Amino acid sequence: MIELNQDFWNSKYENQETGWDIGHVSTPLKEYIDQLTTKDLKILIPGAGNAYEAEYLHKQGYSEVHVVDIAPLAIQSLSERLPTFPKDHLHLQNFFEHTGQYDLIIEQTFFCALDPALRADYVQHMHRILKPGGKLAGLLFGVPMREDHPPYGGCRADYLTLFEPYFDIKTMEDSYNSIEPRQGSELFFIAQKKIS
Repeated sequence: MIELNQDFWNSKYENQETGWDIGHVSTPLKEYIDQLTTKDLKILIPGAGNAYEAEYLHKQGYSEVHVVDIAPLAIQSLSERLPTFPKDHLHLQNFFEHTGQYDLIIEQTFFCALDPALRADYVQHMHRILKPGGKLAGLLFGVPMREDHPPYGGCRADYLTLFEPYFDIKTMEDSYNSIEPRQGSELFFIAQKKIS
C-alpha cells in the first residue's frame, strides 16, 4: 500500500513525473470558483500539488486560502510562483494530521492519489475539518483507473456509499466541462457536511 510518503511524492516533482499536473486551474473548478459569492470563505486545497486552484483563488481576492501537501517541492513551487501568498497558509504536512475548520474544501486529484484503503479515513477527516454546513467540492474519477498505483479511480455508486453517511450529496454528475484528456472520466460533486 502506498501511504502518504513524503519521499515518494517529492521524488515525483524532482523527476518531473507529474502527469496529473495540467499547468492551470481545471475548467470545472474555475467555473465553480467563478460562481462563489463570498470572498472571506476559509478554503482548503488538500494534496494541492502545484496548487493552481489556490493561485487562481488568491488572484480573485480570496484571502483565506490554505494548501496542504506532503511534498516540499510542491509547496515551494506555489511559494516561488506567487510570493504574495501567505506563508502561514502553506501547510507542509500529512493531510490526515492537518487541523483547522474550513467553509470549503476543494478536491482536485488528491482522492485518486490515495490508496483506496485510505478512502474512508479521507471522508471522515474531511467531515472533521469542515465547519457545520461546510462543503467539499471538486472532481473525482468516475471510471476505474489503476489497481496497483495512483491514480485510482472508482464509480459513483462506491463514492455515494462512502460519502453519504457524513455528507448530503448536492450533486455528483458527469463533468460536462472537463479538460479534453479527461472528458467522460470525471464526476463533478458538491457534498455538504451533515449536521448531526
